[in-house]
Amino acid sequence: MVAEKMNPEKKVYGTYSNRDFNRPIPEFEFPEDGMAARAAYEMIHEELNLDGIPELNLATFVTTYMEPEAKMLFMENAHKNFIDSFEYPQVKKEEIRIVNILSRLYNASENTEFTGASTIGSSESIMLALLAHKWNWKEKMKKQGKDISHPNIVFGADTHVVWDKFAKYFDVESRIAPLDSKTLVADPERLVGMVDENTIAVGAVMGTTFTGAFDDVKKINSLLEILKAEKGIDIPIHVDAASAGFITPFIEPDLEWDFRLNHVRSINVSGHKFGLVYPGIGWVLFKDKSDLPEDLVFYVNYLGNDMPTYTLNFSKSSSNIPPQYYNIIRLGKSGYRRIAENMMANARYLGEKLGKIKNLEIVSNAEHIPVVTFKQKAKDIYDLFDLSSAIRSYGWIVPAYSLPADASDTVLMRIVVRESFSRDMADLFLDSLQKAMDSLSGSSTKKSGISPRKGHPVS
Repeated sequence: MVAEKMNPEKKVYGTYSNRDFNRPIPEFEFPEDGMAARAAYEMIHEELNLDGIPELNLATFVTTYMEPEAKMLFMENAHKNFIDSFEYPQVKKEEIRIVNILSRLYNASENTEFTGASTIGSSESIMLALLAHKWNWKEKMKKQGKDISHPNIVFGADTHVVWDKFAKYFDVESRIAPLDSKTLVADPERLVGMVDENTIAVGAVMGTTFTGAFDDVKKINSLLEILKAEKGIDIPIHVDAASAGFITPFIEPDLEWDFRLNHVRSINVSGHKFGLVYPGIGWVLFKDKSDLPEDLVFYVNYLGNDMPTYTLNFSKSSSNIPPQYYNIIRLGKSGYRRIAENMMANARYLGEKLGKIKNLEIVSNAEHIPVVTFKQKAKDIYDLFDLSSAIRSYGWIVPAYSLPADASDTVLMRIVVRESFSRDMADLFLDSLQKAMDSLSGSSTKKSGISPRKGHPVS
């Protein structure tokens, strides 16, 4: 990110009556001298209190609650560099266990060698999966004596921005199918219609950030089967299950979207979303070892042994992997199912209540994952961007945003219901929302006639 022009003369002045430091410190330069540990802590602690409260952040999919035991495991392993598997072999073993567990959860064949890796989040996972598909495409085209200078990737406008980043960073043409104005996901026919022999992969999303909706992965797979039979073009699907990967297998186990489908060759999931781990931890999984080209795996002789590594970064903390394994063995399938069902029930409760508020219309009400979106039925003296700002005054963080191409006239607000969002919190939010709407419409000024300043009747 390009830094703003900073004033080098700007200072941070002491707090608490200069109890611990009695001269200002530069804001954008190293201070010449240090200060007491407590003073440094309090200064930063108080500043960060200006941030939003994570538990009231209804915008984020990211986990804001872990059990105390998971927190202890998080801190006990924060200082271990995960890449040093020779020094920390048990953490590496836990990563391998989780890759195997998730591959089976997503119905990979027991006859294959389970292949995957932990990442710092689904963005890295998607980059790694698509790089593998690009390499496989290049090798296939070389064997056929064909040109490899114009790879493309096909995905819908409902995907995360990382798909656009991949295309730009790794020099791949992006072919983006607009949203279907009714389903608010990409039309499978339009997606597959953009495919040709230079397509490295087709992207599908299980739980869009816009509405929580699912692409029809099974339909996309069927259309690719027809394309393969008619034209001999065999295109893999990468499924972005960042949000759904720790929910759908437990509450919709019969929904076919995963490795049961022939063309699904890779899947990503975010452990730090409904995997119930603090950020950042993601997982990338391949259907078969052959889907990850050996040429992309580096073996580094570093700190004691030859380590295979398939990452975009090198060093990272081990802090997230033990809590992920803890959640898996602590909760089991039944535990994840209970949590998912409870989140879905709370989300649907909230959606039903929101649908009864004047001039609000529910667009999605936790059809697959606990996400509720709504819009205004008709124009008002304020819009949803105003409402998003107004609700912030009560501590709630709820985004308002326009949808992408072919649905850009639609403005939504989105609420993600996480494990920590209870029915009581839903009722508190609804009360705050109504107050914010009343305030914006001017109706909140019509009170009981009592002056808020002195308690006397208003004449």
